[in-house]
Amino acid sequence: MTLTCTDDIFKALTVGEVAERSGVAVSALHFYEKKGLIQSSRSAGNQRRYHRDVLRRVAVIKVAQRIGIPLVEIAEALDELPDGRSPTARDWKRMSAKWRGHLDERINDLTVLRDQLNECIGCGCLSIKACRLRNPFDTLSEKGPGPHF
Repeated sequence: MTLTCTDDIFKALTVGEVAERSGVAVSALHFYEKKGLIQSSRSAGNQRRYHRDVLRRVAVIKVAQRIGIPLVEIAEALDELPDGRSPTARDWKRMSAKWRGHLDERINDLTVLRDQLNECIGCGCLSIKACRLRNPFDTLSEKGPGPHF
């Protein structure tokens, strides 16, 4: 069987189809495109059309965002792919290994915050001078008297 560009597997996707299949809002897809994370072409009627591999790129973006990776870093990782292609399993391993360090740092920071929160609730003071959550290391004293928030 010979496939042509008119066959269904080569059919470009509309923004609505990408949104439906990826579970991402159309406005988010437009935003990702504006930021250079994904690309589209234009139809004869000037409508956006996406190659099917954009679905994998969107999946990578959503997972990376979920673990707290900034869009700038996601864009940098996707820019490292040759010819703007979709990430492969090998690419994902490389990206996720790099992002794992960021996730470990966030987990550590949240653990410290949780432990401080437990201490604060335990003492009940919520003192502006002493509270490590509200005023770590009494940094507000450097700003002088009065409200600072």
